[in-house]
Amino acid sequence: LTGGWDDAGDHVKFNLPMAYSASMLAWSVTESEDAYKEAGQLEYVQNDIRWVTDYLIKCHPEDEVYYYQVGDGGQDHSWWGPCEVMQMSRPSYKVTRDNPGSAVTAEAAAALASASIVFKEDDKEYSEECLKHAKSLYKFADDTRSDSGYTAANGFYDSWSGFYDELAWAGAWLYLATGDSSYLDNAKSCYSSASQDY
Repeated sequence: LTGGWDDAGDHVKFNLPMAYSASMLAWSVTESEDAYKEAGQLEYVQNDIRWVTDYLIKCHPEDEVYYYQVGDGGQDHSWWGPCEVMQMSRPSYKVTRDNPGSAVTAEAAAALASASIVFKEDDKEYSEECLKHAKSLYKFADDTRSDSGYTAANGFYDSWSGFYDELAWAGAWLYLATGDSSYLDNAKSCYSSASQDY
């Protein structure tokens, strides 16, 4: 599972904030692509998004299997040094149908669906690859509706608000990417069940 971003000064790859960040970058491109072009930054932001989405695709080797973390937060935070000489073990953690993680898989679906829009004109084949994985991850998240297997990030990136907000977010992006109103209908339903604290 090479690629992706390390977290915030440490070396754990936490997919929940990573996917969220990629989807926010993709959103900024869909809203302000002309500004990126004018500033000469479109290629750079696309490369940043693609660095994450390439990784998320690697993390999803088959339907209902998704690797959501590389590295142990406790071990990583007990040793401070450069990533080139990491001395701690680097376990990887996954969710499956029997141990699901709807929040983290739906967030990845949102990142990949939004990226599919960003790359639709410039790289149609890659856009379709992102969308294929987004649909599969969303189905996995929506079918299971549970975070019982998403445990390795506890204490770092728990899903305190539950998974309905991520399902709404991903459903909205899949609707924008596909035009399929069933995604929008599900997003609206999930939004009504999501935490309304923010």
